[in-house]
Amino acid sequence: WRRAVDRVQGRGPARGDLSRDDDRPLYWARLAMTRELRTWEPGFGLGERQRAALLAELERTSRGQSDLRLPRDGHGKGGGGKGVKRVLLTGFDPFTLDRDIRISNPSGAVALALDGTVIDTPDGPARVETAVFPVRWEDFAQGVVERALRPYLPRVDLFTTVSQGRVGRFDVERTNGAWRGGFPDNENVSRTETVPVADPASQPQWTTTTLPYAAITAADTGRFPVYDNTRVTEIPAGGTEAVVRPDGPTPGSTAREGGGGNYLSNEIAYRATLLRDRLGLHGTLPGGHVHTPVLRFGTGNTDPATGAVTDPEFVRNRLDIVAQTRAIVAVAVSAPGPDRG
Repeated sequence: WRRAVDRVQGRGPARGDLSRDDDRPLYWARLAMTRELRTWEPGFGLGERQRAALLAELERTSRGQSDLRLPRDGHGKGGGGKGVKRVLLTGFDPFTLDRDIRISNPSGAVALALDGTVIDTPDGPARVETAVFPVRWEDFAQGVVERALRPYLPRVDLFTTVSQGRVGRFDVERTNGAWRGGFPDNENVSRTETVPVADPASQPQWTTTTLPYAAITAADTGRFPVYDNTRVTEIPAGGTEAVVRPDGPTPGSTAREGGGGNYLSNEIAYRATLLRDRLGLHGTLPGGHVHTPVLRFGTGNTDPATGAVTDPEFVRNRLDIVAQTRAIVAVAVSAPGPDRG
């Protein structure tokens, strides 16, 4: 993880011919390390439980989940005056690789680019710590999000989960739904069910953002438009058929899609904001989900069978998405509390 962060942030040798901003070398390295660890037969013997523990440690450490180093003195978290604010941001691995093995995930690139950096804002400096998560239903069902975030949410001034969303636009997702829509994950596994969480008896159908969406959408943060996305799909109370609601869910409805859909991007937003609420932080902690634009290859390089693994337009698009996400975080962390919605 630290080597990948250093590479993206310009420290040490780049190695290889991919641009430094690329998130894929970390993903490829983890896949290769996982394969080797699964087949490793050391002379001292290795039980299956020990192997599983090593694989779990590789997952956790190579995703930055064990490397979240927040400064001690936060702004509004026990410190006085304009101390260093603390921001927690998450990204994802590449996915849909069966369609195109070359795919990059801009949210992963954002995480590598911003980890450990300090953003200057009108309200003072903000330190950003990041981690990435797998695109796998089972890991989420086993609580990987809650385990990683629970120790840190009470200590941060803002959090945002980030993933790749729609073509040509950013979205601040207003509402997250408790439904898995079944799209295959990176193990080609599908799940169509209510999002499985602890204490399901108290589980809400919907959670909401506390990010300052009005301030974010009003600011000039970059070349892509940024939308406050309020659309959801629900089964209305007493109904049986799914209905699209442009302005958010109606009372008593059952979730079928949050603003971010019903894949793992919606689920990480749902889990993180539900954790915020269960920790009693809804009224004090800005947090939610930001969807980046789809990262697209350049003109003439769109065919995965014949295309190059990178091109100048592809790199430029990724750099612009990273820079604009950084600007969105700067706006969000310096916005006044009442603007959170």
